[in-house]
Amino acid sequence: MKRNDGRTPTQMRPVSIKKNFIKHAEGSVLITVGETKVICTASVEEKVPPFLRDQGQGWITAEYSMLPRSTHTRTQREASRGKLSGRTMEIQRLIGRSLRTVVDLENLGERTIWVDCDVIQADGGTRTASITGAFVAVCLALKHLHKNKQIDFIPVKDFVAATSVGMLDGDKLLDLDYSEDSTASVDFNVVKTGNGNFIEIQGTAERDPFSDKDMQEMLVLAGKGIQDLIDLQQKTIGKLD
Repeated sequence: MKRNDGRTPTQMRPVSIKKNFIKHAEGSVLITVGETKVICTASVEEKVPPFLRDQGQGWITAEYSMLPRSTHTRTQREASRGKLSGRTMEIQRLIGRSLRTVVDLENLGERTIWVDCDVIQADGGTRTASITGAFVAVCLALKHLHKNKQIDFIPVKDFVAATSVGMLDGDKLLDLDYSEDSTASVDFNVVKTGNGNFIEIQGTAERDPFSDKDMQEMLVLAGKGIQDLIDLQQKTIGKLD
């Protein structure tokens, strides 16, 4: 099967990560996955939320948004509506969970890393691109803290990246673009660590149910893509010691 953009079923879209994209943030990247583009920044705040005060550990939290013309038609800003959509809240929580899982929060100290993921162009996979880019931004922020002697070492336990897989007309596809995602019969978002452990699996049958065999094959395919992403993260970040 050849896809709309000429890829094979097991091939990811071209991915690039440009670091230090935003001048003032402690860590920032522009991640591009095909036609999807997300700016991820990591900002350090020297305090923690009230529920963590005086507990000797830090926190990582995330915010996610899409620019009004990141999609084919203009979408109203959620700020002007006065509330976040359920989709936005779900994605923010997913990004935050994914990052907290791989950072040693006790050795971060009593500080918060605010991660902002702003989608400037959407063509499928914005949440998975956000996770992949946000991890790099957080690592760059931690390197900044270490360089300034605010932390003794960089408290990263593992890498984390994410991608999508799905089924379309019986074929299993890696890294769905919007046209594939909107017509797929099965759609998965998979988040994994560099050691191959799962952080989250979001899977839905949009039409026909899928079998155990289908699921296992899709998870293997996602793992292949995630390893490629982690290789790119490692090249972008450099040494973490």
